[in-house]
Amino acid sequence: MTPAANFLPRDPNFDARCRDSFSRQPFMTHLGASLVELRPGFAEIRLPFAPFVRQQHGYVHGGAIASVLDSAAGYAAFSLMPADATVLTVEYKLNFVNPGEGEAVIARGRVVKSGRTLSVVQADAYARTGGKEVLIATSIQTLMALLGRHDTTSAKT
Repeated sequence: MTPAANFLPRDPNFDARCRDSFSRQPFMTHLGASLVELRPGFAEIRLPFAPFVRQQHGYVHGGAIASVLDSAAGYAAFSLMPADATVLTVEYKLNFVNPGEGEAVIARGRVVKSGRTLSVVQADAYARTGGKEVLIATSIQTLMALLGRHDTTSAKT
């Protein structure tokens, strides 16, 4: 994946806002995922290969890979949104290209186009063993900014 373009964040406090938001995701916490790198238009999430994220053949389950890809794309897009917005995925296309095996999954999201309401993000997942990475999945996603709704607002149930 090529590096993110030189995007300018609309919120100077984007890093703290994104990291706070990520820390409030129970599912990412449950998976053991961590937000390891964040720049305007770019996010990287690490998912350790824990026994509970594996499927019956011993590979990382596709659902776990899809989840960290979705979050990497979401935080890449969210990093460019104004302070009074939150983010939701509205569509993604995902291709698995190799089985996930090794020490960790590294998911990287890179904004391709940041719009006022919709953003397009490419996200790739790699299986890391030692210093070597192998591409295991690639996706393209569309994410929506919900303007005027701070990220701390809880969802209605």
